[in-house]
Amino acid sequence: MSEVDVKNVNLRGDSEISEKEMTFWEHLEELRARIIKSLLGIVVGVIVCAFFSDVIVNGILIVPAKRAGFELQNLKPYGQFMLYMQVVVISGFVLSLPFTLYQFWKFVEPGLLPREKKYVLWIVAFSSLCFFAGIVFAYFILLPVSLKFFAGFGSKEIQNIIAINEYMSFVIGLILASGIVFELPMLSFFLGRIGILTPAFMRHYRKHAIVVILIIAAVLTPGPDIASQATLAIPLYLLYELSIFVVQLTGKKPKF
Repeated sequence: MSEVDVKNVNLRGDSEISEKEMTFWEHLEELRARIIKSLLGIVVGVIVCAFFSDVIVNGILIVPAKRAGFELQNLKPYGQFMLYMQVVVISGFVLSLPFTLYQFWKFVEPGLLPREKKYVLWIVAFSSLCFFAGIVFAYFILLPVSLKFFAGFGSKEIQNIIAINEYMSFVIGLILASGIVFELPMLSFFLGRIGILTPAFMRHYRKHAIVVILIIAAVLTPGPDIASQATLAIPLYLLYELSIFVVQLTGKKPKF
């Protein structure tokens, strides 16, 4: 090999390394830009929720406690200030969730196949819909059932006066947990796309899934009656059936 060829090989190798390094730094720059945009979206969501903080606290979050007959009290001088800050930040994060998910998928998009890129907006919309559906279900169904049970349980001689921070932790935790559980169809979508889940597999183990769902409902619901357990078990089963449909529609097709 001539000296010129050796130099060309070296230059080509250096060029490839530089290109890889540039590509790596470009990815880091893209990640930084997406994170900044996501944070700005959250800030905007927090500002919007700050304007409606009284409505969120008094008109939404406290209402279930009043309907169940609970009395709420603040035990710290700065308790209500911290309460409003917590509510505003979490509400802003929830409000900006679709935008945050969009930024995440725009970062992942260059690594997707051309036929997969068309699913980005669909994934963002469906993920957001599932999460907000879980929040609505928790607020209008699961939360009232839970509070009604706790309010009627125990001695009538004991007043149910709850510290506001304890109440808010319970409500926010229950709502966010329900939103995450309702992401089951999206989880099934990803597992189906990489070939781990198939419709045949999910149908075959449907009975096992029903047993697991009933166990989860029995553990998570406060009431010992069947109605309380069915309140959670039925939506979970419907989510499982929806997950089968999602996997069948978008899952990895078997090769024959």
